[in-house]
Amino acid sequence: MKWVFWISAIIVAYVYAGYPLVLAAWAPLAARRRARAARRRPASPPEGIEPPVSIVIAARNEAAVLRGRIENLLALDYPAGRREIVVVSDGSSDETPALLASYAPAVRSICLPPSGKAAALNAGVGAASHEIVVFADARQRFAPDAVRRLVARFADPEVGAVSGELVIDAERGDGAAAASAVGDGVGLYWRYEKWIRRRESAVGSVVGATGAIYAVRRALWRPLPPDTLLDDVLAPMRIALGGYRVVFEPSAIAFDTASPDAVTERRRKVRTLAGNYQLVRLEPRLLVPGANPLFVQFVSHKMGRLVVPYALIALLVSSAALASSGAVYSLALVVQVTFYVLALHGAAAAASGQRKAHGKELVNAELD
Repeated sequence: MKWVFWISAIIVAYVYAGYPLVLAAWAPLAARRRARAARRRPASPPEGIEPPVSIVIAARNEAAVLRGRIENLLALDYPAGRREIVVVSDGSSDETPALLASYAPAVRSICLPPSGKAAALNAGVGAASHEIVVFADARQRFAPDAVRRLVARFADPEVGAVSGELVIDAERGDGAAAASAVGDGVGLYWRYEKWIRRRESAVGSVVGATGAIYAVRRALWRPLPPDTLLDDVLAPMRIALGGYRVVFEPSAIAFDTASPDAVTERRRKVRTLAGNYQLVRLEPRLLVPGANPLFVQFVSHKMGRLVVPYALIALLVSSAALASSGAVYSLALVVQVTFYVLALHGAAAAASGQRKAHGKELVNAELD
C-alpha cells in the first residue's frame, strides 16, 4: 500500500505542480536557443504580416447569436480585400440559412445536412480560398486586432498553427465577471491553463489550441474524421507531428462567458476527457517518443490528466489503509476527506442556488 500511496501522490503532484516547474525552467532555455537560430535566418518578407485569410465557422441553429458574430468579423481591423468569411450551416433548422443568405456576398455560406462539426470544418476548409485559415465559433467575439495578431506569427516559416487567447468573463476584472462559483472556478482554471500554454509555446509548441480562436496553414490541414471530438487538439497535433511549431499568441484575443451552471461545465469537461482518449486512438504516434516531438508535453499535459482521477482514488484508498501507520498518511487522509466534503458542499450549494433562481424565474413568468 505504501508503494500505491507514494506513486499516486507523485503522479498528482507532477501533473499539477511538477510539470509547470519543468516548463518554468525549460522555457527560458528554449527561447534563448530559438532566438539565436532566428538571428541566423534571413528576415521574413514584409508580405507575411498581412497574408490573405479565410475565417471558417461551423454553426448549427445559431441564428440567435450569428448576426452579432458576423458583424464582429466584418468590423475587424484587417483589410477587407484580404479576408473572407466562410460559415458552414451544419443541418440548421432555424433561421441560420436565411440569415447567412442576407449577408451574401460578404459571407460565403455552405449548407450541409446534419453531419457534425468535424465534417462542417472540413467543408469550410475545402471552400476556403486563402492559405491561412482562422477558425472561430459562433458564440464568442474577437478583439478588433485579433486576426492581425494571430496571423502575424506565420511570418516564421517554422510555425504551422497559432492559438489565440480566450478571455472569459470571470477573469476580465471589469465588473462583468460571473457571480458564481462555476464562473470563478473556470476563470481560475483558464489562468492556470494559459500559464502552461505560454511556457509550452516558448519551449516549442503548445499541446492543442483554443477552439474559439486558432489558425493553421491550409496546406498542412488534414481532413478530420467524422466523429472527432477535439478538433482544436487533433488538427494542431497533426501539424506538430509533421515537424511544424504550434504557438500561443496571447495578444490575439476572443471573448466568452463562463458556463452558466455546473451541469454545463461538467458536460464540457466530460467531452474533453473523452476527446483526449479519442486522440490516442486516432493518432497512436502521439505516444511514441521518437515520432512525437511533443511527447513530454503531450504525456504531461493531456495523458497525465487522464490518469489523475485514478491516482486520486488510489491515494484515498491507500491513505485510509495506512492512516494508523504514521502521521503522513493520516494527515493525507484528513486533507483529502476535508477537500471532498467541501467540494460536495459547494456543489450542493450551487445546485440549490440554481433551483432557487429557476423557481424565481417561474414565479416571475406567472406574474407577468
